[in-house]
Amino acid sequence: MDVKLLEAFRAVVDHRSVTAAAGVLGVTQPAVSTQIARLEETIGFALFERSGGRLKPTPEGLLFYAEANRVLSEVDRLATTTAQIREGQAGRLVIASHPSAAISLLPPLVADFLQSRPGVSVRLVSRHSDVVSQLLPSESFDIGIAELPIDDTAVKLVKYRMRCVAILPPRHPLVSRKVLTPKLVAEHPMVLPVRSQQAPTRIFAAFASAGASLNIVAEAEFFATLCALVAAGAGWSLVDPLSAASFSHLGLVIRPFEPAIVYEIGAFHRADREPSMLAASFLELLEGKLGG
Repeated sequence: MDVKLLEAFRAVVDHRSVTAAAGVLGVTQPAVSTQIARLEETIGFALFERSGGRLKPTPEGLLFYAEANRVLSEVDRLATTTAQIREGQAGRLVIASHPSAAISLLPPLVADFLQSRPGVSVRLVSRHSDVVSQLLPSESFDIGIAELPIDDTAVKLVKYRMRCVAILPPRHPLVSRKVLTPKLVAEHPMVLPVRSQQAPTRIFAAFASAGASLNIVAEAEFFATLCALVAAGAGWSLVDPLSAASFSHLGLVIRPFEPAIVYEIGAFHRADREPSMLAASFLELLEGKLGG
């Protein structure tokens, strides 16, 4: 059934006049009369009777009006939802990420993303990097974020690199130093990312090249745990700059480290289809944060 006919019928009922309905709809009076006649022909019963020079809905017309009004309200709601989807203002976004990104990178980004999108909901799934990268190809999430390496045969991958920073307890002997090096921190107690992750291999290589020794007193899986250990005075550490910034309120002293210890992550989605408009908008926000 033509929605335009229902709209004309509703306007006539609401205004009790073809002329007034035509004005509201922005069409001519004959056009509205023709639409009402077409609608009556389609449904097989009269919708109006004339009373005192005005149109009065028949009993059948009143019943039909209630249903037509309900249908048009749903059409209006659909139009609004369609516009929201088109503009990235409605929908659900599922992001699977490794814990460091879930703790330090994503919370402020998601909050910023949601602030201007009241019709959007986001679900964050936190898993180890190898688990996240193995979830594709599946329908379980829209965007994946994990440490490199990532098998990019089934995904479209964007890689991001960042330099790790050294973090120290507030009263560490080296807080006066502007830049830390393997020679400076050698023998000072260190808390290290677990050796199954990418950072330790690069840390060991840097210290070996400098002929310096590491004094490892603890290891932890997550950068967040390393930050908490350092803040509690367990030792110094090397973490990604986002984690360091997220936990700076604990009193961490953050310093550049030479030579560069590079930390790499990747954001990805399925390669066999384009991301949703919502996912594309979030990936653009992520690029603005990590790109360059």
